[in-house]
Amino acid sequence: MSEHVTRKKGMARLLELAFIKKGLSISAFVLSVISVAVSFTPYIAVYYIIRELVTHFTNLSALDTALMIRLGWLAFGGAAAAVLLNWFALLCSHIAAFTTLYKLKLDFTSHIASLPLGFHTATSTGKLRKVVDENIEKLESFIAHQLPDLAGAFTMPVITLVILFVFDWRLGLASFVPIIVTYLIQSAAFGSKPARLFIEKYQTSLEDMNSAAVEYVRGIPVIKAFNQTVYSFRKFRESIAVYGAYVKDYTLSFGIYMQLFLTIIHHVHIFLLPVIILLSGGAADYGSFAMAALFYLIFSFSIAVPFTKVLYVSGLGRQIADSIERMDKMLDTPALPEAASPKMTHNYSVAFDNVSFYYGGGEEREEGGSLPLAPAAAAAPSSATPSAGDTPATPPLAANSGASNVSAALSKVSFTAKQGEVTALVGPSGGGKSTIAHLIPRFYDAASGAISIGGVDIRDMASDYLMSLVSFVFQDIFLFKESVLENIRIGDKNASREQIIAAAKAAQCHEFIEKLPQGYDTVIGAKNVHLSGGEKQRVVIARAILKNAPILALDEATAFADPENERQIQLALGELVKNKTVIIIAHRLSTVRNADNIVVIDKGAVVETGRHDNLVASGGRYSRMWEQYSAALDWTVAGEKRG
Repeated sequence: MSEHVTRKKGMARLLELAFIKKGLSISAFVLSVISVAVSFTPYIAVYYIIRELVTHFTNLSALDTALMIRLGWLAFGGAAAAVLLNWFALLCSHIAAFTTLYKLKLDFTSHIASLPLGFHTATSTGKLRKVVDENIEKLESFIAHQLPDLAGAFTMPVITLVILFVFDWRLGLASFVPIIVTYLIQSAAFGSKPARLFIEKYQTSLEDMNSAAVEYVRGIPVIKAFNQTVYSFRKFRESIAVYGAYVKDYTLSFGIYMQLFLTIIHHVHIFLLPVIILLSGGAADYGSFAMAALFYLIFSFSIAVPFTKVLYVSGLGRQIADSIERMDKMLDTPALPEAASPKMTHNYSVAFDNVSFYYGGGEEREEGGSLPLAPAAAAAPSSATPSAGDTPATPPLAANSGASNVSAALSKVSFTAKQGEVTALVGPSGGGKSTIAHLIPRFYDAASGAISIGGVDIRDMASDYLMSLVSFVFQDIFLFKESVLENIRIGDKNASREQIIAAAKAAQCHEFIEKLPQGYDTVIGAKNVHLSGGEKQRVVIARAILKNAPILALDEATAFADPENERQIQLALGELVKNKTVIIIAHRLSTVRNADNIVVIDKGAVVETGRHDNLVASGGRYSRMWEQYSAALDWTVAGEKRG
């Protein structure tokens, strides 16, 4: 069983991450504290210089010039040392920040790559992008800047208070009163439950707006094709309006608190003056009292700096802490369970044995692309024996298949795709064909039943090994903004240039690649370099040829190709399927007439199996589909016959 990780929350979690690189972070913290302490040296030195001047203003010849020079150098040295120490603190904190950021982003992307496909279809790319580009990125700002500031923000007030009470405790107390008042205002404004809820709602509304923005940008071709404006994209517009209205209302509601805070903290002398006037009449040594009063009046203007910084750091810290909590929620999403003792196989026949799978409530099935399915079940492999004290993991959706919010995608599906043969999956859209293909490499785990390769349950195989056994060629093509060479090399990261070119030739794409501006080194999508749908499909087939996996899944690979590209793709596929276990998902029934076995899927169940001629002769579901397909080939438009 996977160990449950209990994570810290809020600022505690933030500081835990900030001190991943303990040596650097502690050095930054200590250097910042020393820098802040040293930064008070000029104030004290200037005070003693002024005192010396005031004491001997009637007889300047009595001035201790050497002392004043030393105090002047002390002030200069203190200021320079404070700057230098702060520079070293920032150097340490930035190195710690970037190394921590690198580790976090690597850990996060590695984790989400290990999650089942259902997580990615249920989580918008805008939300994932925000976590990687904004939430984690904010931690860099906290470690590099706010961590040293945090040290100073809490050190400075302490030193300030010590100085305030050392010279004259009565004036120190008068200066301390406004500080207490500002803290009470800050707590009332930002420490309340509504304020904490705002941070959560703020992050949520920002994620919603990011998701809607990504969706809108992707849908721009459709919007332009139908002559619609931005306002027609309701979800995007509403997400912006909700975010804007909420932030505006919050800002206005807390405006009074901020005005009070800033007014009081920047005008401490208003509290001091009445006390100075009150105490001056009874001062035993008026000269000394006047000097102290002057010092406090001058020093009062610097009090605003540390306490404003405390406000800034604490407020920003709460936002960053909430961002990190959202990252942690994704990190806590369980990956597919790995076998304790991984097995291998030497036979590549794929067998489904009473396999059932369920969708989550409110989600629609989708053929030919990514499926918005429920998260994979964490079911233990069928061959695994739970150890004493373990509770077998229950698939989250399998446990209650009859629940109203769960619909069956597959129900007790059984068939075998034999090694060296072509097995075709046919049936109505939404019947479960693509679901079957996605279950083979464990994009999801079956709710019940077992899927085996060569007699070995796929849950008993290591994920990397299982993925090495299967290649995919789907309708939904994705090419990276990389060179054609690197896009093909995805099939085998260790392949040489010669092997990649050989795969491209086998995939019938060498000729058009050579005509590109830089040939195989041309970056797809750069400088108006774009490939047609058929050309992209052949590049994907070249990937699969290069991978040379023993099991191949094809999801209507020629569905959107023109006749010339379809011919080229068919030639490429002929090279690809040699001596492999081939599973074809087909809507064009003509492409599967010669399949060794046709499996008819309807409403998530196997209704027929057999060869084309036998299924047509049987007069069943496939026979009716064939009749409808044949009739569709003879349709007419405006009286003009097709075909």
